[in-house]
This record gives sequence, C-alpha cells and structure tokens, in this order.
Amino acid sequence: MLNYYYSDRIVDFIQKLPETIIGEISVNGRLGHINTELYAWEFQISILKKILEKYEGHIFFEFSIPRMGKRVDCLLIIKNIVFVIEFKVGEKEFLNSNLEQVWDYALDLKNFHKPSHNLLLVPILVATRAKIKQIEIISSSHNDNLINPIRTNAENLGNTINEILTFFEEGDYIHVGDYVTGSYSPTPTIIEAAIKLYNNHNVEEITRNDADAINLSITTDYISESIEYAKNKSKKIICFVTGVPGAGKTLVGLKVATEHLDKEKGNTSVFLSGNKPLVDILQEALTRDRVIQEKLIGNKITKKQAKESVKTFIQIIHHYRDEYLRDPKAPFDHVAIFDEAQRAWTKEQTVKFMQQKKGIANFQYSEPEFLISCLNRHQDWAVVICLVGGGQEINTGEAGISEWLAAINNKFSEWETRISPNLFDSEYNAQAAIESLRRKSTVVFNDSLHLAVSMRSYRAEYLSKLVKEILDIDENALETFKKIQDKYPIVLTRDIEKAKMWLKEKARGSERYGIVVSSQAYRLKPLAIDVKSQINHVNWFLDGKDDIRSSYFLEDVATEFQVQGLELDWACVTWDADLRFDEYGWKTYSFVGNKWQNIHKEVRKKYLINAYRVLLTRARQGMVIVVPEGNLEDHTRQPEIYNSTYNYLKSIGLNTI
Repeated sequence: MLNYYYSDRIVDFIQKLPETIIGEISVNGRLGHINTELYAWEFQISILKKILEKYEGHIFFEFSIPRMGKRVDCLLIIKNIVFVIEFKVGEKEFLNSNLEQVWDYALDLKNFHKPSHNLLLVPILVATRAKIKQIEIISSSHNDNLINPIRTNAENLGNTINEILTFFEEGDYIHVGDYVTGSYSPTPTIIEAAIKLYNNHNVEEITRNDADAINLSITTDYISESIEYAKNKSKKIICFVTGVPGAGKTLVGLKVATEHLDKEKGNTSVFLSGNKPLVDILQEALTRDRVIQEKLIGNKITKKQAKESVKTFIQIIHHYRDEYLRDPKAPFDHVAIFDEAQRAWTKEQTVKFMQQKKGIANFQYSEPEFLISCLNRHQDWAVVICLVGGGQEINTGEAGISEWLAAINNKFSEWETRISPNLFDSEYNAQAAIESLRRKSTVVFNDSLHLAVSMRSYRAEYLSKLVKEILDIDENALETFKKIQDKYPIVLTRDIEKAKMWLKEKARGSERYGIVVSSQAYRLKPLAIDVKSQINHVNWFLDGKDDIRSSYFLEDVATEFQVQGLELDWACVTWDADLRFDEYGWKTYSFVGNKWQNIHKEVRKKYLINAYRVLLTRARQGMVIVVPEGNLEDHTRQPEIYNSTYNYLKSIGLNTI
C-alpha cells in the first residue's frame, strides 16, 4: 500500500480553498514553510483547479515512491489512465535530469506496484515557462502501457491531458480504492539497499514482501537469533548462508550488520568483503548520500569525514586482516560478516602473499583460518557469518567453502557450525568437508540459511537456473527460457552496434546499462573493447549519462571482477573465443602472445566458466549477448570458433537481432 499527503475526488478538490489543501499537505508530512515551496504549491493547485473542472476522477499530491525515497508532485486518475505529473515551476527548459525523474517515478510504479502492472501510465513533465511546439505521444517498444514522458508547459497542460484522454479513450475505468491499497513489492539494487539500511536500519519498505521473497526476512531473523543465542550463552557460532545468484546474500549481510551497530551493548558488527570494486562502490555511494543528507538538515560535513564513518561499517577483508596481524587484541566487533566467503584464499595463496608482499616468513594460515582466529580472541562470544555463492570462484587461489570447514575442523572444533543443507550441493564441493566436521564438532542444519529466489532479476526468477543450464549444457535450458522470455528479454546478435542500440532503446529513465566481458576476452579489440584498459569502477557504476567514464557511454567495459556482487538494469554480454562451445562441451582458452592456448588445469577451467556465470547474471531486466562473426583474415578470430557458440545459444531459443 502506498501513501500520499493529499487525496480527493477531483470535484471536491475544485471546491476547496487553496490554503485548505496546502494545510492538509503540511499536516500530513510536507511542512511547506519555505516561500518558494509554498509558491509552487499555490501555482500547481491554481492551474489544476482550472484544467480539471470538466473531469471526474481522483487527485493525489505527494504520492510516495518508497524505493526512490521520493514523492510525485501530482498523480491523477481519470477514466482508464494514471497521470504521473512532475512540476518544475519557473523552469524554461526540459532538462534531461527532470525527464528522467518523472520517468523513474512511472517506471517504479509500473515495475513494483501490482495495480500499475497492466494499467496505462502517462508521465508528464511540466516545465511551466518552457516553449513547446506540439505534444508527442510515443508508446514504448516494451509494450507495457507505459508512455514515454510527455513534455508540456503550464499553459498547455490542460490540452495535453485532454489529448491523451482522447487518444486512449478505450479502457476500463480504474477503481481508485483498489489502486491505492494494492501491494507494492520493490526489488532494490544493492546500492539502493545499502543506502537505505545505513540511514534507517530498516529495509522493509523497499524490498519485496511477496511469498517467494519472504525467505529474505526468515534468513535475517534466524541469524539475529543465532547472534542473541551466542551472546546470552557465551558461545561462538559460525553460520553459512547459501543462495542462488542475485538472491540477496549481500543484502542479508548488510541488514545484519546495520542491525548490530550498537556499540554501547557490545553488539557491534562489521561487513567484510574481498571484492574491492563492491566495497569501493558501496563506500562511495554511502559517502555521497551522507554528505547530501547532512546538507539537507543544515550540517556541513566534508566527504572525507563522511567516508571515515562509512569505513567502520564496510571494509575490505584484507584491511581487516592486516589490522589484526598488527594488533594481537580481540577485534572491537563481536560479529563479522564475510561476503562471498568462497573467494577467501587457500593456505598456499595466503602464505605466498604474506611472504612476498608483507615480508612475513612464518605465516602458516589459510585466510579463513586466520579470520576465524581473530574472532576467537574474544573470551566471551563471537559470531562469524559466511555468505556463500555457488559457482562464483573466479580468481587464482580462491579456496571455495571447504577451506572454511577445514579450518573449523582443524583449529576451532569448539565452535558451533550452523549450516545451509544446500551446502551439500555439488556446486559447492563441500560434502566431504561437512561429513568430516560432523564427526568432530556440533553441526546444525537449517533451511532458513538458504536463499532460493533471485531478487536481482525481479522479472525472471528462473534466470539463474537458465544460466546454470546453459553452462551445464542441460537440455532443459530450452524449456526454462520459454518460461522467462516474455518477462525477461534475452536477444542474440553478431553486431556490437546493434547491441548498443538495443540497450539504449530498452533502457528508460535512469536505468543503468553497460557492456560486460570476460577478463580473458583479449580478441575483442577489433570491436573497440580492450580488457587490459583499466576502468574506474566507481565512476562506471555511479556516475550519470554526462560522464564519459560511466557505463552509459558504452565505451569502457567491465569484467567479472568489477561486476561481481553488483548489477545493471540492462547488460550487453560480449562473448569472446576464450569460452567456446563444440559437440563435446565447453572448451576453455587463454590468449598468450599471438595465439589461443588450451587451458588444461581444471581449476582454471572452472574460473573461466564461472566468469561467464557472473556476467550472464548481472542484468535485472534483460540482456543482449554479442557473439562476434570473426574474421577469415585473422587467425585468432576465425569465424568457426565463434559460430558454434552462436549456434548453441540460438538453439536455446534466443531471438536474434
């Protein structure tokens, strides 16, 4: 259910005095004490009273868009149409940022407000003093009854509404009561969720609450109960949380971390990740937001000051590790959440790093073993939470989850292990380690520790299943694709320029799009894609359409290392010859010198396939896959090494453009 600061039948709105209406808006939440704001409301009310006299319907002011943390100036329901209207009083230009704003409002309702799914939504930007030539009514290529934003000024707003009603005269009248009370089930990006959690310690209003997604709260509740149990009983507990790609593991970790920030009660927690791009982006997003929030309440805070407080909440695992290498005392935090725990380093990798980079000759721990040992320094209680993704190891030395289990078994058997039964699945490769641990230590299995539903792709719950079947060469992929193709478009092309056009056509408002490629895709240079060219991942993910470093420009590309744990709305996955399909399965290659060479080590084969798993599960709304045609004159890009992959993907049913 959504709320608003003013609601009335149009006929009653017209009869009320402007000061009465403004008073109701103020009482319900909008103070309106700033002169410019009062003038804006008086102007809007005055013009709407004049142009709505001949209509029956309902009017709302300050209609909430919770996921965005904002409100629409005016929402009108007349006949079969929902008008989403944003006023820019005194504005002479139709600024792109303002167009995106009203478009985003309408998109949010269309995607996440159940009654809006099938209704006709018309976003209108009113730049009150702008010049206009004629009204353009353009239906979207999405065919979802969301019209592209309409530009108008104050003088022509009445004609605009009339033309739209005439143009779309057929349709059932909307029941206002059902519309307002209908369910609102948004799916935030991890960046949106992190900001909301950090500000309010509450994410309920911006996350889905339908039956499929209830698992998220069940998991966080179980972890919170485990923390309270450990604290009250002076126990040490380690929890393993599993989940499909995009199920919200990071969101669970952030939620637990924010719920246990109470320093006075000794509940402090820290969210740790070895994923530097994810940490950098979240820290920057939280810092930018903190500066804005403080400015809104009249406080001056530097970006450096804001970032210092953010860093105590989200940290790079390696910084945390180095701090407690230096300091032998117990950590300040009693609760440590390790995101993407399967990516922690093996003993061999950790020892090698410590010797070569830190000059520590006698270090003899794997990364999981040392991290648990830090929390084990507490004399009373401690909780470690490991967030585990299946098939997500993408780099040399990443241990998988068995290294954590071995550390508990060998050094910390007094700890109680609470574990998701799904950790027995083959993709985690942990069965033997679990069985060994059960013979020596307390192991509790609980279904609450598994997240089964993808929250990233709110349009396609089956996306992660489809990607797994594609990479497993499972014949069920054809049927799975049929289940999602109407809600989640996936198209195939040989032409990168067509792919770029498709992205720009599909993305609406501020929806983010970009090109993602494998870090081993060395022969995409003829397509102006150079994976050796380092991007600034913060700019790529956070900056707008006016910044050439952003993903929107489709010039810089991100690899699996920059996008793991994050998401785009629309993605272009450009597929090189490092992963090739043939009649015997997937063949893996690395480009060395002037030619492709077979990858023989099983672990490196796994990393490459997992890289494509990451790339193919980044998009929330849809993706285009580019498989180049190759070039007969280039021995490294012969057409046949691309054609088999293209034909395999096409055989699954992907439409071609």
